[in-house]
Amino acid sequence: MAKNPMTKEELLAHFAKKFKVSKAASDRWFNELARVAARDARKGFKIPGVGKLVVVKRKARKGRNFRTGKLMKIPAKNVLQFRIAKGCNEAVFNKK
Repeated sequence: MAKNPMTKEELLAHFAKKFKVSKAASDRWFNELARVAARDARKGFKIPGVGKLVVVKRKARKGRNFRTGKLMKIPAKNVLQFRIAKGCNEAVFNKK
C-alpha cells in the first residue's frame, strides 16, 4: 500500500534538519521558490532534475452540462502544466 505524501510540515522539517537551518528559514525558502515559479511560469520555470512548468493552450471543445444534459461550447484557454524531468521519472519508475 502506498504511503501518504509528505506534508508541508514534514518537508520543512526534513530540509531544516538536512541543511541545519530553522524551520522558519526553510519555510521562507519554499515560499520564495513558489513566488518565483508563479512569476516566471508564463515564460517557463524549470527546477533542474525535477521538472518544469509550461503554459499549454487548450483548444475550444464541446462538453455536456451534467445537470441538464445539454451540449455546450467550452472556450479555448491556457492552462499551466508541470512536466516531470526524464531523470526524475526514471528514478521513480526505475527505468534504464
